[in-house]
Amino acid sequence: MIQESALLCDGVTARWKRSQIENNENLLSTASVWEMAIKHSIGKLKFGLAFNEFIEQQIIRNGIELLPITIDHITVVATLPLHHRDPFDRILIAQSIVENIPLLSADKIFDAYPIRRMW
Repeated sequence: MIQESALLCDGVTARWKRSQIENNENLLSTASVWEMAIKHSIGKLKFGLAFNEFIEQQIIRNGIELLPITIDHITVVATLPLHHRDPFDRILIAQSIVENIPLLSADKIFDAYPIRRMW
């Protein structure tokens, strides 16, 4: 699963992430899209395209499948220890646990949870 920040960088890190994206099944949580929408609406993210066009372009270009938030994910969020308080990241952690999938993220706090973090 791809954290929103994994779509938004350049350089050597971007090339490595691109190889991970191209060589694996790519899931993007609707929570990440939601977080990007909020950041875009308050001016913290600029895409050069309309928000919906950018998201659709990235989904097609990177072969991404959207991962919806389910009640199983929310139930796990309710049981997570508070190593990390960001609600968007906590749902990503829960989705990674429930779906048994790795999470592509630079955020090392995720390592406090029983998930496999890549990057």
